[in-house]
Amino acid sequence: MKGTNEEEPQSARDYEGHGTHTASTAAGRGLNASFFGYAEGRATGIAPKARLAIYKVCWTNGCVASDILAALDKAVQDGVDIISLSLGGSPTRYSTDPIAIGCFAAVEKGIFVSASAGNTGPEFRTVSNIAPWITTVGASSIDRTFPADLVLGNGIIFTGASLYTGEPMKDKQFFPIIDLGGSNCEADYLDHDLVKGKIVVCLRGFISSIQKGLNVKDAGGLGVVIANDEVQGESLKSDPHLVPGLSITKSSYDKLVGYLNSTRNPKATMVFHGTKVGGSLAPAVAAFSSRGPHFESIYLLKPDIIAPGVDILAAWPNKVPPSGLGLTEDSRHSWFNIISGTSMSCPHVSGIAALLKGAHSDWSPAMIRSALMTTSYNYYSNGKPLVDQKSYTEASIWATGAGHVHPVMANDPGLTYDIDMDSYVDFLCASKYTEDEIRTIARRVVSCDKKALKQWELNYPAIIVAFNQTQENSAIEFIVTRTLTNVGVIASKYTAIISSPKGTLVTVNPPKLSFKVKGEKQNFRVKVLTTKIPFKDEEVGWLTWTDSQHNVTIPLVVVFKNNH
Repeated sequence: MKGTNEEEPQSARDYEGHGTHTASTAAGRGLNASFFGYAEGRATGIAPKARLAIYKVCWTNGCVASDILAALDKAVQDGVDIISLSLGGSPTRYSTDPIAIGCFAAVEKGIFVSASAGNTGPEFRTVSNIAPWITTVGASSIDRTFPADLVLGNGIIFTGASLYTGEPMKDKQFFPIIDLGGSNCEADYLDHDLVKGKIVVCLRGFISSIQKGLNVKDAGGLGVVIANDEVQGESLKSDPHLVPGLSITKSSYDKLVGYLNSTRNPKATMVFHGTKVGGSLAPAVAAFSSRGPHFESIYLLKPDIIAPGVDILAAWPNKVPPSGLGLTEDSRHSWFNIISGTSMSCPHVSGIAALLKGAHSDWSPAMIRSALMTTSYNYYSNGKPLVDQKSYTEASIWATGAGHVHPVMANDPGLTYDIDMDSYVDFLCASKYTEDEIRTIARRVVSCDKKALKQWELNYPAIIVAFNQTQENSAIEFIVTRTLTNVGVIASKYTAIISSPKGTLVTVNPPKLSFKVKGEKQNFRVKVLTTKIPFKDEEVGWLTWTDSQHNVTIPLVVVFKNNH
């Protein structure tokens, strides 16, 4: 336990809250739940009959590589079926990443590993936990919201979000409101004479929104409005404020500034509406969810998939303040909390994987991931594509991965794209890892000699091909091979349906596949021919194998290397 200090409990018991929340999301038993009346109802984890083994790897001074590796090795030794990793750091080479190294050994033993994609979106090329043997999970919103209105003196209403748990503002009474010119509302920079008796607008930033509210209160303010900047855009974060407070979008903030600049005596009040189910466009990719493309290999789609990670209600240690502040600042106690992050989306997929493993004990980790990816969805019921919370425009393939998880469909995918450990080693060789680096990852001697390997030949349930813009004056052909394994219970015949990326012609050979028995494997080749260059940074199409009962769908992505 290299990261310990003498004051910290030397056990996996949770004194911070994050572990309880993620564990209960994956496998919590059903209970009546709410967060001070918000999201009231019966809550259960994804796989409530699963048993949990908890390994402590993080301490107040961080998560130490040696602890992570030790915990992963112990989990393998203990015989777990699923590893759920709601942690991670900046993307790095696999040979220097303790999570990638430890998880290789786990997957080699047949253990499925899911890990959070990271919370550094909406910037691209930020996704973490990017090893191809790990299932990387981005975050999406759900259709339950916690609306709160900022009502201006002129009658205009901006609907935001809040988990404020205190007394409401006085009914029908308006108060002065002030914007401190894009301030983060740090305590040392608040002018008490300017703030006293007012609602204060603060920009969202690195300081906790709840702490900003307390700073405003300490300076004599009445409430706080947390406004998004360009980074958060149109997303909304629900914060458990200790003073009257709510969050608003960037567009609402811009309009609010217009009101403040055009009114001699601006006033406002806040109205909190509790919980609302339905009426919002969901799922949408969370603005904070880290994005691809993969920082090292353009041919790997990361994240693999998205799952619910915004405003998730789950269990919480009753003695830990729900705001993340100390007991001095926040004396509230709750057995449940509502928080957001890819740490929340990861255990959703971990729980689903546990259910799939229970139903299909012979499936490899790669087959489980394939089932999740090939049955995911990218369109709403009205046929329109999934959107990004940042702008509520169509989400990028680098944000959604293969799509949004669909647990019921994943239980019966029809066909899967399986990958064995030697194929991962071949991928590392093709990625120009040295034999010493691969030995560090695989913990065995390997040889890359005489292997004419290509990164895009890994049997991943996504096909990405990359072209140089310098090749724009001639048609270019790219051929990729994939292998499908029949996991259906009966013999079946599948036909390929192709939606070619713009500017390409995609063909599949053979166009039909027949499977006689369960477990049978069949190969096919995908030829991508460019017909119009240049494209945008990327163009997306789809390949679906269908037998009328199953639709086994993977993304086809064409990119330009020098644009990424």
